[in-house]
Amino acid sequence: MYQSILVPVDGSTHAEKALKVAAQLASRPGKLYLINVQQPPDDIGLLVGGSGMPVSDEVIQKLVEEREEEARRVLDKARAAAALEGLEVEEVIAKGRPAEAIVAEAQALKVEAIVMGSRGMSDLKGMVIGSVSHRVGHTAHCTVITVN
Repeated sequence: MYQSILVPVDGSTHAEKALKVAAQLASRPGKLYLINVQQPPDDIGLLVGGSGMPVSDEVIQKLVEEREEEARRVLDKARAAAALEGLEVEEVIAKGRPAEAIVAEAQALKVEAIVMGSRGMSDLKGMVIGSVSHRVGHTAHCTVITVN
């Protein structure tokens, strides 16, 4: 049983399953941290249909707000999908590359374990450049449990 577990959630069924496993592995009382990582686009101008030229602060602010709303929806959906009674649950919205943000947050929170799905919402990209769970498993300084 673990006193503190970080669970990355992205809206995928694998993440929901990982959260259910984490809830079973957590001590009562214990603490679960749900993290959603919002990765900024590589070229924000192309994202909004432009030429890659700099975009206005208003457009950037709107994109930031939309991503935070999406993160909130994902976190709310995850909370509703698992039995979390007897656990303290804290939500974290991080920005950056998912694997690096997850490992950094795990270190900052000093969690005992990370429980995560083996595949997320970006399955195809993960197969091409390496999955987030694979990277986290090789770089985290705590126990990493990957759920299929």
